[in-house]
Amino acid sequence: MSFDRTIKIAPSILAADFANFGAECAAVEAQGADWIHVDVMDGHFVPNITFGPATCAAIRPHIKGVMDVHLMISPVDAYIEDFARAGADVITAHVEAGPHIHRTLQAIRASGAKAGVALNPGTPADSVADLLDLTDLVCVMTVNPGFGGQKFIDMTNKIKALRAMIGDRPVHIEIDGGVDPTTAPVVAQAGADVLVAGSAVFRGGSVDDPAPYGENIRAIRAAAEGTYV
Repeated sequence: MSFDRTIKIAPSILAADFANFGAECAAVEAQGADWIHVDVMDGHFVPNITFGPATCAAIRPHIKGVMDVHLMISPVDAYIEDFARAGADVITAHVEAGPHIHRTLQAIRASGAKAGVALNPGTPADSVADLLDLTDLVCVMTVNPGFGGQKFIDMTNKIKALRAMIGDRPVHIEIDGGVDPTTAPVVAQAGADVLVAGSAVFRGGSVDDPAPYGENIRAIRAAAEGTYV
């Protein structure tokens, strides 16, 4: 998994057909997705329950590129090895999920995965200032985590602050929540390079009719890159 700051579109399978995950992952990749984003929720840290390591292991053979696993769970550390064994390329934990995020990031890297740290909308950028040398990705939540399809919360100033803090470190800035062709240029201009999109990607398509997935991905990418009209 090489590093670059080009725009990457990461469809969230939270918006996919739950009965057809493998085919959905393959379909969005074939239509231009760069990463596959897996939202893991525990009903404790966030008010929803989704899926765990077994689902990640089941879809891994259907994903050619990066499997980006976002852990909205607490505690985190006990499950890191399970998700790494399930094939996660990136494992992201929330800075708010426990008292020892530094240790958590160390454990993620020790598992062989890239280490991400996520910030809820109410958490300031400087909460990760001392973590950046242990971090491969900072995920800025632009909705309060727990459910897909929520309205975008403008975190432009936080993204800009993170981009300045990161400097020339090889650290991605990922945006999760309410990303579509309208909001994509806002976050990209502020410094983000990985855009998670759920309903904005999967809307209008299906495994049997995946062309709308491609149209949606191209629209978001073009908007982020400044060519959308």
